[in-house]
Amino acid sequence: MVISQKIQFRLNVLFITVAVLAIIFLSLYSLGYLDELEIILAKDNYIFYWMLLVGVFAEVVAGSMGMGYGVICTTTLLFLGIPPHAVSASIHSAESFTTAAGSISHIKLKNVSKSLVKKLAIPAIIGAIIGAISLTYLGEYYSKITKTVISFYTLYLGIQILSNAFKPKQNKALKKKTNLTRLGIIGGFIDSFAGGGWGPLVTGTLIKNAFTPRFAVGSSTVAKFILTVTAAVTFFLTLGIQHWNIILGLLIGGIITAPFSAMLTAKLPVKNMFIIIGTLVIVMSSITIYKSVF
Repeated sequence: MVISQKIQFRLNVLFITVAVLAIIFLSLYSLGYLDELEIILAKDNYIFYWMLLVGVFAEVVAGSMGMGYGVICTTTLLFLGIPPHAVSASIHSAESFTTAAGSISHIKLKNVSKSLVKKLAIPAIIGAIIGAISLTYLGEYYSKITKTVISFYTLYLGIQILSNAFKPKQNKALKKKTNLTRLGIIGGFIDSFAGGGWGPLVTGTLIKNAFTPRFAVGSSTVAKFILTVTAAVTFFLTLGIQHWNIILGLLIGGIITAPFSAMLTAKLPVKNMFIIIGTLVIVMSSITIYKSVF
């Protein structure tokens, strides 16, 4: 079986990550710090291990559906009671690495339109900064209200994901005019403020408006990487490093799964995935809204 360049690159990233983790583990073992590490990883009711599972699951979903990583992570973290600003900061910190790997893969496969990236990324940076700063203030002082608002948004995304399972195939012969500046700003703001949503909004809009799918996905992924780094840096400057155990769990889970999610894309029943993920997001968002209101 011939391994594609994308899968080969992700396997290389996996091998390097495993090697680095093995070196760190052996170093801690030789220095006698394993007990301290175990205590640290057990903090917050073993949330590191839960985030490891969430990172694996979210990457499988993103790999098979082309979207959903941020939605799954945000919904789960809010459900677990993590403050909204810490949710988005953690997700974007972890995504800075996973989207970098995806972007390099698309660039190597020549799936990227430089002009499309530029038209999306520049306004997305502005939207991401505004979203991160807004969430930092609102998430800290109005946490309950912010959590409810974001949960309503993830509920909406869950409904959208579920509806995708029953949408008929559209005729994409005519390319619709798209305001890329507005799309980039709104997408950057929503993704930064709500912890996710760039894929369903931006990539979904580009494909629906008849942009060539490979360039829509590849260019959107590179623009997403740029806004993710922008959001992560903004959160770092305003909040500092918080909940590193969440970041590390999501990051390791995503990197371990990434090479295999590409292989699963053609094998998983996408329609059933839409139904399962959409239903799961709707249920968890509804519970979070109920807990926030009552």
